[in-house]
Amino acid sequence: MPKYLIEREIPNAAALSAADLKGISQKSCAVLQQLGPSIQWVQSFVTEDKITCIYIAPNADIIREHAKLGGFPADRVLEVATISDPTTAELNEFAA
Repeated sequence: MPKYLIEREIPNAAALSAADLKGISQKSCAVLQQLGPSIQWVQSFVTEDKITCIYIAPNADIIREHAKLGGFPADRVLEVATISDPTTAELNEFAA
């Protein structure tokens, strides 16, 4: 199933309290339960003015529906084409 990166522009996101983040997470999880098992939240990264999330979902439309129902932005929804990490640098004779 495709993996998506979602950019949520949220001014002063880094200043959100633990209680704020807990509330946002609880809302997100409630909406995910409503939408069913085809969409999964993997992880989010909170930075200065943005929360960037990783989701697994069948399409971008359900990601946008999650944001709409949750009341939070989904300014960019990007399908992950491939993943690169330090193991990408290793020689893999089976990949050839």
